[in-house]
Amino acid sequence: MNYSAKEGPIKMPEYGRNIQRMVEYALTIEDKEERTRCVQAIMRTMSNLFPYLRNEESKHKMYDHLAMMSDFKLDVDSPFSSPMAGEMRYTPERLPYNTEHRIRYRHYGKILTEMIDEAAKESDKEKQKAMIVMIANRMKQDALLWNSDNVEDSHIKNDIEKLSEGKLNCDFEEFRLTNSKSLVQGQSQQGKGNQKRRKKKK
Repeated sequence: MNYSAKEGPIKMPEYGRNIQRMVEYALTIEDKEERTRCVQAIMRTMSNLFPYLRNEESKHKMYDHLAMMSDFKLDVDSPFSSPMAGEMRYTPERLPYNTEHRIRYRHYGKILTEMIDEAAKESDKEKQKAMIVMIANRMKQDALLWNSDNVEDSHIKNDIEKLSEGKLNCDFEEFRLTNSKSLVQGQSQQGKGNQKRRKKKK
């Protein structure tokens, strides 16, 4: 029995092993005219397998793909110039990693850390307390997404103080957070509401 795995890797997996075999057979044809007819037959097969390749614009793409499958050894009469290996194989430029804003606790995200910075700047103590409680509840909700178990208020309090570098103090009477069960139920209800809205749009 002939196993496909023994034939080596497929150059372009989206076309499958059979198209690869056809290209390899075309390379064995010595007569250029006959080889060109064979390649045109392969292209018809490709367009039958993938109907979106049937337009004129896709012919150039198919010739390029055949060239790649043949390791750029396929010499046929084509209305298009034969691509070179260096033109088709390139390494994309590495995207620079954003190190400008380092997020200390990734599960809270950048926006929450910015909210903490704004709360630290607030001069009105009553407003600052309200902001702290609002931010803390949001942090607790985010923490529950990562940890389905109960999240202690003391843990959120410590995180706020660390993220604010000690500028925010959570030791005040009004610092009471919503219990974990209610926050989880709120997330569940919000998810169901989003699903209903998506169904209505459809």
